[in-house]
Amino acid sequence: MEPDAILSETPEKTYQGIQESSCCNLSCGCAHHAEHNHAHDACCTIASTEAKISDPGKYEYLLEGLDCAQCAAKLEDELKKMPELDRVSVTFMNKTLSFDTDEDLDYTAEKVQKVISRLEPEVKMIRKGSSSSSSLPKQKKDWTLLQIGIGAVFFLLAMFLQGQKTLAFLLFMISYLILGLEILIRAIRNIIKGQVFDENFLMALATVGAILIQEYPEGVAVMLFYQIGEYFQRKAVERTRQSISDLMDIRPDVAFVVREGKIVAVDPQQVQVGERIIVKAGEKIPLDGVVIQGKTALDTSALTGESQPREVEERDSVLSGTINLSGRIEIQVTKPFSNSTVAKILDLVENASAKKAPTETLITRFARVYTPVVVFLAVAIGLVLPWVIPGADFREYLYRALSFLVVSCPCALVISVPLSYFAGIGGLSSQGVLVKGSNYLDVLQQVDTFVFDKTGTLTEGRFAVEKVISDQPKECLRLAAEVERNSNHPISRSILEAVKEPLSEEPFDQLTEIAGRGIKAVRKDQTILVGNLKLMKENGIAAWPVKETGTLIYVACNGVLLGIILSKDQLKAEAKDVIAQLHKEKKRCLLLTGDHRAVGQEVADQLQMDGVYTDLLPQDKVTQMEQILQQKTGKVAFVGDGINDAPVLAISDVGFAMGSLGSDAAIEAADIVLMNDRPSGLLTAVKGAQKIHRIVIENIVFSLFIKIGVLLLIAFGAATMWEAVFADVGVAVLAILNAIRGLKI
Repeated sequence: MEPDAILSETPEKTYQGIQESSCCNLSCGCAHHAEHNHAHDACCTIASTEAKISDPGKYEYLLEGLDCAQCAAKLEDELKKMPELDRVSVTFMNKTLSFDTDEDLDYTAEKVQKVISRLEPEVKMIRKGSSSSSSLPKQKKDWTLLQIGIGAVFFLLAMFLQGQKTLAFLLFMISYLILGLEILIRAIRNIIKGQVFDENFLMALATVGAILIQEYPEGVAVMLFYQIGEYFQRKAVERTRQSISDLMDIRPDVAFVVREGKIVAVDPQQVQVGERIIVKAGEKIPLDGVVIQGKTALDTSALTGESQPREVEERDSVLSGTINLSGRIEIQVTKPFSNSTVAKILDLVENASAKKAPTETLITRFARVYTPVVVFLAVAIGLVLPWVIPGADFREYLYRALSFLVVSCPCALVISVPLSYFAGIGGLSSQGVLVKGSNYLDVLQQVDTFVFDKTGTLTEGRFAVEKVISDQPKECLRLAAEVERNSNHPISRSILEAVKEPLSEEPFDQLTEIAGRGIKAVRKDQTILVGNLKLMKENGIAAWPVKETGTLIYVACNGVLLGIILSKDQLKAEAKDVIAQLHKEKKRCLLLTGDHRAVGQEVADQLQMDGVYTDLLPQDKVTQMEQILQQKTGKVAFVGDGINDAPVLAISDVGFAMGSLGSDAAIEAADIVLMNDRPSGLLTAVKGAQKIHRIVIENIVFSLFIKIGVLLLIAFGAATMWEAVFADVGVAVLAILNAIRGLKI
């Protein structure tokens, strides 16, 4: 946020109250304040983005019993046909359904459940609540491993007793029914409903076919290894879900509220705004609020990824999800749990998978085509080629066709690609980088231009006195500080912080703010002027020429210029290294700022930016960003700090909000939120996106290479059903294990 757009940070004044935004309250009249008075022009522009931010018609449900990636894709396809629903998304990774509707919710939900029950009878919808719901429901007891073990024992006995054909056959059949009866039932049920080409049908057809041509070991082995592969796939996905759940274990369990003089333990959802809560050392802060008693250090690593504790004392804001490390504190609650930082972050991470990357959508479409094509090729091999090729062995070609069917299941792609994004988003969140959807990760790795806001993004947004040009620098600073002591403006605070000597407590007889100029103060025989060059000239005070860049505050006493204070915003410690790293990655870096040309150019030169645009009002930033987007060769990212940057964040290909710890406006407006207020989070996001893209490409290439290779070998009789099993479940397990690497960014 530029110094020309400094807003009051009153918690209640967010987007919902934009009509009375504090940016319209900058009327103090000080010259150095007036230089930066464009902020109110942003109000209308920000309000225009409110429609994009609000999403009142969106509803979310957990899908209990959803255990198949292809089933999730099938449900999504069917639900998208319902005219009552818009923006339907079924996400297998966190077992959620989301949709928009303007119809009566209860009636619509009932219709949706009927569609789901028709396709997947065991799947039930559970409405997600704002506080108690979780996308990671507790798993029911899994007997699959016991089932596999018993089936494997009968299979090994049958293999050992193959010399006794009748007994071996019975043992093979017992093993097969133990392992595959449920799959056979599902396949029959789906065929009756007209659902062909799913994994149940393919496995049933391949294994029953193998048994019919008396290839008992292969038929039962395919079912055994399919069940083993499915078990490991399921456990890998569950492990990833649990890992993300552990990374985001910031949801508080209880709040200790002061009511009628007693401390009562209640659910955080039941605490009202304005109530007081007690947080002891070692406890999580359950709700956002302000410290009204005590001081302590907070562990913010769960929100920001940083291990450095943050010191807080009375009147400091604190956020839910952080951990109190030392002292006992009393907090006055400023937000209900449903609107707290922890609730917003959990909701953001849990629902990020709903915004799917183009690669995910492409793989889903590919899977719909791949399976039928391979099945028809299998039919051609098993039923056509034996009639075409003279002397062909019908049984041999039927065996090849059945092996084809085993390879035709696209599980390796359908599960591993979404899982890669899911793991990556979870891994980034643990580093304080919140990504609103896997689609933004795809866009981010294509970005070749980064456009930066200045203040609060590359600079601290905290001014410091750099120089006092005066023969009496201490006296000049002291008088300016006494005049400015009641101002909360960042530049005023920088003057107060620079004074090392005690200030006079004697009040001024007269203190007058002069709009667009500065302040005139009268005390006994002193008339003090603190303000800009215009104030000096209007009062006939000769000013020295100054070539310095920054904000200049002129101080005069009794008609004589006492000195000039130069105050500058400070660059963030990491800013220069981050820009240098982006340049190494062949990224172009541009600066947009509302500051004057000299100030903006100085910062751009210090950081070695590739271009700078200055003197921009908020609406001018939008215009300039549109021009940059038109000139782009790749994607363009904008990095800002929230409120006044919302319009530019909205039109960029991918928007980063920095300085966003606890900023509702930034979390709502941006596509990616850097919670730790550090520019290095940008590099973490870029490298994370690149790593996830590599993992996705590796899985796609590896899976297709093995599957196509094995299909060719089977077609020419050089591979058996054993290789087909590896090309199916083996490749799927390896691809999933590779996808889990996304958890470590």
